[in-house]
Amino acid sequence: MAQKAAAKKPAVKTPPAPVKVTSVEGITEYKLANGMRVLLFPDQSKQTATVNITYLVGSKFENYGETGMAHLLEHMVFKGTPKHRNVPQELNAHGADFNGTTWLDRTNYYETFTSNDENLNWALDLEADRMVNSFIAKTELDKEFSVVRNEMESGENSPQRVLNERVISTMFLWHNYGKSTIGNRADVEKVPIDRLQAFYHKYYQPDNSVLTIAGKFDQTKTLAAINQKFGTIPKPARVLPANYTVEPTQDGERMVTLRRVGDIQAISAGYHVPSGPHPDTQPLNVLVGLLTDQPSGRLYKNLIESKKATSVGGGDYETADPGVAIFDVDVPKDKSLDEAKEILLNTIEKFSAEKPTAPEVERIRNKQLKNIELALNSSQNVGLNLSEYIAQGDWRLLFYTRDQLKNVTPGDVVRVADKYFKPSNRTLGVFIPTEKPDRAEIPATPDLAAMLKGYTGSQTIAQGEAFDASPANIQKRLVTTKVGGITLNMLTKQTRGESVIATMSFYFGTEAALQNKGLTASLTAAMLNKGTKSKTRQQIQDELDRLKARVGFGGSANNLSVSIEANKTNFPAVLKLVSEILKEATFPGEELEKLKQQRIAAVEQQRSEPTNIAVNELQRYMNPYAKTDPRYVPSIDESIEMTKAVSEGDVKSYYKDFYGASNGYVSIVGDFDAAQAKSLITQEFGSWKSPQAFSRLIPKRKDFAPLIKNIETPDKANAFFFAIQPLQISTKDADYPALLMADYIIGGGALNSRMANRIRQKEGISYGVGSGLSAGYFDQNTGMEQFYAIYAPENASRLDAAFKEEVDKAVKEGFTDQEVAEAKKGYLQSRSVSLAQDNALAGTLNTYAYYGENIAFWQKLDDAVSKLTTAQINAAAKKYYDSSKISIIKAGDFAKKKAAEAK
Repeated sequence: MAQKAAAKKPAVKTPPAPVKVTSVEGITEYKLANGMRVLLFPDQSKQTATVNITYLVGSKFENYGETGMAHLLEHMVFKGTPKHRNVPQELNAHGADFNGTTWLDRTNYYETFTSNDENLNWALDLEADRMVNSFIAKTELDKEFSVVRNEMESGENSPQRVLNERVISTMFLWHNYGKSTIGNRADVEKVPIDRLQAFYHKYYQPDNSVLTIAGKFDQTKTLAAINQKFGTIPKPARVLPANYTVEPTQDGERMVTLRRVGDIQAISAGYHVPSGPHPDTQPLNVLVGLLTDQPSGRLYKNLIESKKATSVGGGDYETADPGVAIFDVDVPKDKSLDEAKEILLNTIEKFSAEKPTAPEVERIRNKQLKNIELALNSSQNVGLNLSEYIAQGDWRLLFYTRDQLKNVTPGDVVRVADKYFKPSNRTLGVFIPTEKPDRAEIPATPDLAAMLKGYTGSQTIAQGEAFDASPANIQKRLVTTKVGGITLNMLTKQTRGESVIATMSFYFGTEAALQNKGLTASLTAAMLNKGTKSKTRQQIQDELDRLKARVGFGGSANNLSVSIEANKTNFPAVLKLVSEILKEATFPGEELEKLKQQRIAAVEQQRSEPTNIAVNELQRYMNPYAKTDPRYVPSIDESIEMTKAVSEGDVKSYYKDFYGASNGYVSIVGDFDAAQAKSLITQEFGSWKSPQAFSRLIPKRKDFAPLIKNIETPDKANAFFFAIQPLQISTKDADYPALLMADYIIGGGALNSRMANRIRQKEGISYGVGSGLSAGYFDQNTGMEQFYAIYAPENASRLDAAFKEEVDKAVKEGFTDQEVAEAKKGYLQSRSVSLAQDNALAGTLNTYAYYGENIAFWQKLDDAVSKLTTAQINAAAKKYYDSSKISIIKAGDFAKKKAAEAK
């Protein structure tokens, strides 16, 4: 095992103090003596903190034979150091929300956890240690490359994803943006360990990294801790070479054709565009919005409204070097791919023939600015998003490009459309000789130091209060009252950006009244925002953008849910708009047809996907309901036919017969006027009565023998394993806390569970493996333990054996005291993180109100878990787990494996 870090010079015990560099909108940059940069972003309104370290190395920096190396290292640094030998275990023990991601220009690792000195010091120590002391051992590499290959193959199951990869690789002849971050299979499998270690020691260094701390923390104390842990790492003697490869101007149309198994046709059109910091990028962002926005976008109108396609999308990569704008279209098999392609290209490349109006540009600009402003309300999101701007060259671009977006004009949009969206700059078609090539010259990345000199930002956001999101404090702050048939929960607090979160749940109907109306309920909810008596779909969307709000509607069986995200100033107006949508929806027939086509296309895509096939097959096998019941699980063909059968009259009748607030729950969390909110809820919903009575749908369960079945999914590189054991248990049962922790240890605890340790970490069979316990509140007969894994078909027998052994081992031998102690600590900390999120809290309050419980129900479970003994958890595993009663569905290309073995 090579340990180059051990050969470094002794660390300096007292490094020089960090030097302040600059501050923009609450974020301050410091630089350590060894070259490392630090960004501090305090937000006392949250009970959590996020540590995010960004390394300026991604797939762009990989040389010949090194593709996928940056991403492979992302996996390898989770394998431990001499000091932190079991990183997944530590992450779980601290209840952290964590991940590592790799892209073109950067790699980042983050942990979000309950804010306290122990957790913050642990996270800083972990990241400082694995920066230079990670094992990167041959024994771990031999196991991990198959996990990465498994991740690679899972991506290859999607024809659309592969098509995008092929288009982008065809666009770039020389620049490494053309190489997928996941890498080449041979490079990943055959990389010599010394070469991987050299790559690690070259780029994982303080002078090539930026550390961001966001959330609740003491700045002075934290900066001192950072300097002590990171500042003592010596600055390396090596000098990183500059990247000088420039992609030449494209000189003609390019075409790539992909032929694979699939259920829907797809088109991708890619164009070279400038780097993220370039002044043309924000006009391009608006241009992409004008093309792809729904329902106002030109591609949407020309392809979706004309029923030539079922979905359109697009975006532009904001990268350090000149990058890509790409557009995607899904076309049903019974539609003309050539016709859709012609409409796509004409709409994009002849954009300026119908110049955008100032209101159109303002609409897209407002929508994009709204999304930026809402994101800025979350210090965690800002802390993570900064990685993308650090990768482009300077974190301040987050705010600078926002300000540039505000100034985009229709003329700017037309100029960049004509400049970049032209045939010679397109990758989609075959090569065609062109007498007079019309090329798009891509400008160089601007001088960021000059461009950002003296820049201090332009916006101030309310910081919020330090709020203790404990159940006791929540209950103390919570006001609960009745408004007509609605139970109203209100929790006021000062929040970052004066944000407000509201969740509304309405219940209606009975089992008898809802027969043959399950899909109609879902479509009715999805149609609510498609038009009211006084507003079109576009006007509703424009109003939400003007109010800087997000509103979502969802419905199934006998309930309707509404989610609202807004700010204090606009929240009353948003509530009134939601009321108008709920009470005055018109359900336009043409919008229903578009929605049905999109639903059908989404179902069609499931026909050959192993994950969807396996889940649907097992759920149907367990399904106890008649086809008329709203909870019936349809097959793919049945789902399509049922969708086609729903008429405009069906939706309107369902709305008229059931919608009302006689049985409702509304929870509001954030910075708002409680008296005003109660008055509005009373005014808008207090007298909105449901036409019919409501009674809870009592779940049923049928007896069935365990099912073991393999399903062939040809030409799919990745297989899916899905298993269920039915259980008789509810969340109120005395055994529930113990069984919950048994599940957490066996498969629910992310990378540190027994399933993950055995199947992923030890044997390298699966990239994703785990379990989950589900149980209802009112009824015992909905309980079930679920297991899943993605894997290569050739590893099916190894996965089967490992899975059964781990379940049987849990029953026969139980769990250790150490496993139990770590699981309890990690689980309880993750619960604390969850409750600190306002959207999760609002949803929890609504759910508990429906149960007839208050937030003490949360604390009751926490207390029960904290008091559990190892013997109690082992007894629960022994009582409930039985591998002979587990149904297993495996979907994959097993025939291909057999054919290969026969050769």
